Amino acid sequence: MLGSPPADLVRLVAVPVFGWAAYRDVQTRRVPNRTWLPLALLGVGLLAWETTTRSPGEPFFLSVALSLGLVAPIGYVIYWVGGFGGADAKALVVLAVLFPTFPQYLLPTTALPLSRTYVGVFSMTILTNTVLAGVVYPLGVAVRNALTGHVGSEMFLGKPVVVEDLPTEYGSLMETPDGFTRRGLDLDALRMYLRWRGCTLADLRADPDAYRDPASLPASPNPPGDGTIEYDPDIPTEADDEGTDALDSEADDEWGAAAFLDDIEGDAYGTTPETLRDGLTVVAEADTVWVSPGLPFIVPMFVGLLVSLDRQVFSGPGVKYWPPPFHTVVRNSFCAHVTDDCLRSPKRRSEPTLQKLGTHDRIIVIIVGLFRIDRTTACGRTGKSLQ
Repeated sequence: MLGSPPADLVRLVAVPVFGWAAYRDVQTRRVPNRTWLPLALLGVGLLAWETTTRSPGEPFFLSVALSLGLVAPIGYVIYWVGGFGGADAKALVVLAVLFPTFPQYLLPTTALPLSRTYVGVFSMTILTNTVLAGVVYPLGVAVRNALTGHVGSEMFLGKPVVVEDLPTEYGSLMETPDGFTRRGLDLDALRMYLRWRGCTLADLRADPDAYRDPASLPASPNPPGDGTIEYDPDIPTEADDEGTDALDSEADDEWGAAAFLDDIEGDAYGTTPETLRDGLTVVAEADTVWVSPGLPFIVPMFVGLLVSLDRQVFSGPGVKYWPPPFHTVVRNSFCAHVTDDCLRSPKRRSEPTLQKLGTHDRIIVIIVGLFRIDRTTACGRTGKSLQ
């Protein structure tokens, strides 16, 4: 292990950090922002160091470009469409910066990772394994829903929950008064609102008309906390209800939603007054609601990182083993599809061989082929490697 590249040894600090983040994600579904900045800065520093030791045209630069230009934006695209949370997006960006290329860990009898893709974008390998590990969760949710008779498109995304159980659930509502939605009220925001008002969900359901009236808002609301399930006994359970002057609530502000968001620090996990009003209306009237359980995505990300550091057990056939018994086959297939002269020569294309490549290798072959990367950059070899 001591003979491994120093930069790769330093990168191992990410393993315990991601392990701790996965634990936090399971316990609270929240990972502090301060977790990611040190790792991101470490990754930038290591990249700057390694860049000074490389020669122009090495495959290292292609791998880094694909990691930063493809994998990192994927995190924010998935976050933007509601696929996962902000912490998950930041974690993926950190992996793209910290692990753009395959690391090398030398052991007495072998070297890790045991296998690698030819292109060598390690963050893409981690992402692939993360997705494959994470798909188990929604499949499990779907099976559970099917067994209980809840069949439909929403069965893969959420589960029905009795409203009285919402205070002990993580996730977000999938319902509004108008129907299903993918961006309903975050249950952490619901807990923050209830603590702020000094009431319970049962109180709100018992007299929804009274709580809907903004005149019922407390003059001195409680600290809302961060919405976690663990309750702080130091926070009072009842608020001062003797006026609303301190909140300056508008008469048409149903549930005091706007007053709540104006009074607290932050935005309650992206909650808008309209989202809060819709969510409160649903939980006040319904007995059972659909909830997106809030998959702790950093957990499969941690599993994907561990699997990738050892071997590509999820990546399928056609990977380049290390030492590489199939390196010639993979290189010839890759180069035949991304270099200018090979793209013009149908005789040198090898469709059966391309089919043996892993999923993300095929994606990268297509991307690199579109940009006509020259033979030296794409293959790290001369044209003799294609003969």
